[in-house]
Amino acid sequence: MLIFYFHPTPNPMKVALLLAESGLEYQLVAVDTLKGEQHSPAFKAINPNGKLPAINDDGTIVFDSNAILLYLAEKTNTFLGKPEDKGQLLSWLMFIASGLGPYSGQAVHFQKAAPEEIPYAINRYRHEAERHYQVLDKQLENSEFIVGDSYTIVDIAAWGWIDKYAPVLGDSALEKYPNLNRWYHEINKRPAVAQARAINKDIAFKSEMDEIALKALYPQNYHA
Repeated sequence: MLIFYFHPTPNPMKVALLLAESGLEYQLVAVDTLKGEQHSPAFKAINPNGKLPAINDDGTIVFDSNAILLYLAEKTNTFLGKPEDKGQLLSWLMFIASGLGPYSGQAVHFQKAAPEEIPYAINRYRHEAERHYQVLDKQLENSEFIVGDSYTIVDIAAWGWIDKYAPVLGDSALEKYPNLNRWYHEINKRPAVAQARAINKDIAFKSEMDEIALKALYPQNYHA
């Protein structure tokens, strides 16, 4: 059976949504990143990079959320769009992997988590995140979905991060991006979204951002 290593953060949530959409059976394994469980030898045997998510599909190990989305979509032959849109699908998937995701994450870090306020870093990452939102908003100007005319793993990948728009850009941020706002609320109507959101309802993940959590999330800051 497919094993899904999970923590309720944007990148694992993408995979949770795809699994809900596809109906694939899986075993959920919680990895509490605030406790540092991602650094354990057992998990690093699955993902040497020590990040979530990862899967083990009967011995085939895949890590990085966008790689997992592509792997599972190809395995089930679902959410890949039309063959003639493959180039666009890969391009937008990489846009999310290299742009929307990391810049959104760094925007949150420097606005919410950094021990000191660094105006240059806040400006850099926040404005680049805003630019990515603008790019998506423009792409959705005349289209229901990001790629082609059907719901694909690109929409699933983008949803994982747009779902966290409030800590990235503020509670009313999506009002500036009407096409993205419309797309986001339409995706949220899908039954699989509710299933994905409930995936960890019986798991008590650590929530305190104490020194244990800080050392687990940012070990480079505590390097001797």
